[in-house]
Formats: sequence, structure tokens, C-alpha cells
Amino acid sequence: MKQPLLFIILILSIGLYSNTSYALDRTLIADSAENVTPLLIGQAAPNSKLQTAMGDPVSLKALTMQKPTVLIFYRGGWCPYCNSQLAGLKDIEGQLDTLGYQILAISPETPAQLQQQKLQTKFTVRLLSDPDLEAISGFGIGFYVPDATRTKYKSNWDISLNSEKVTGKAVLPAPAVFILDTTGKILFSYVNPDIKTRLSPELLYQAAKLSL
Repeated sequence: MKQPLLFIILILSIGLYSNTSYALDRTLIADSAENVTPLLIGQAAPNSKLQTAMGDPVSLKALTMQKPTVLIFYRGGWCPYCNSQLAGLKDIEGQLDTLGYQILAISPETPAQLQQQKLQTKFTVRLLSDPDLEAISGFGIGFYVPDATRTKYKSNWDISLNSEKVTGKAVLPAPAVFILDTTGKILFSYVNPDIKTRLSPELLYQAAKLSL
């Protein structure tokens, strides 16, 4: 899909959502990235428990009530597409700050892994750990990673994926961007199961500006 057409679809979707969506249990982990059921525009973000890169506990509600928030879910610092997406935010960080936004990036990685990622990339975006998958499942974007893929990641690249405590299965988030107001209401969302396709900084800035 061409970016201009994608932008039109995204902007037309702002402020629109279906009441029937509340019948779905969006917290269930999907069997694939293509089958995630993310929260929709107009719905409330869950008050998930997270950890900072220093390992300190923090609630998503406490963070988002401070400022309107651009919230990004990414797979981890080992993912080149995620790193490219986060690095691209430097191009619009000043503009988002002028609009009054903060940028939070959530992954299932541990605080120790986030520390290493910060040292390697010098990201100014605030990185947060979701070790219990509360935010990932609460936003409806978590999916189970096939065992064969998990084994391949570990054996080929020494990547250890976070696991769901109940099933022991590896879980990743479908790459996603949400814009929240200070009440936690979702004003904009973009979720794409294709790990190579990310929302461009330019489109994110325009969406943030129109969400005010």
C-alpha cells in the first residue's frame, strides 16, 4: 500500500471505533501476528505494570497521565527493523516535544537488556520493560512465537525470547504505535503484523498533530 493512501486511511480512522469491539477478549495472546486483536481508537489503555531500564516498577497510567503519549511497541534491541524505527524518531522528536508529547517504547526485554540497548544506540526515547507481558497482552498485540522460530533465534543469534508464565510459550508483540491522551484514551493506532513495515516518522508526526 502506498504511503499517501495509508496516511488517508489512518487519518480517517482517528476518532472512529466500533462498539461491538468490546465483545472481544483482546487480552488473549494470538496464535500469530496476523491474528492479533488490538485495542481500538476510543478505548482505554490498560494500567499495566512496567519496569524502567533501571528495574524500577512504574505503571503505564502514572506515565501517561503526565503528558499525551506516543506509545511504541517493539520486539527488542536485537530487531534491526525496530532499531531503525526508534532511530528514525530522532527526526521528529523535537516536533513531538513542541506539541507536548512524550515518547515511550515498550518491549518484552528485561531492564538489563534495555540498559545495554541504551548504551549501544543512545536512544532518547524512554525504553520500558514489560516482563510480565501485561501491556503487550492488555493492548491485544501479543502473539505466540512458534517453537521452531524460538529455537532458531536462540541457536543462530543467541536471542532469548520472553515467555508467558502460564504456558511457557515465547511471546512477541506485533509492531504497533498508539497515541494516548492524558486520560489513557487511544486517539490513534497503527498495528502491522509485517515486521518489516513500520509507520514512517513523517506520518507519525502528522497523526500526532491531528490527534491533539
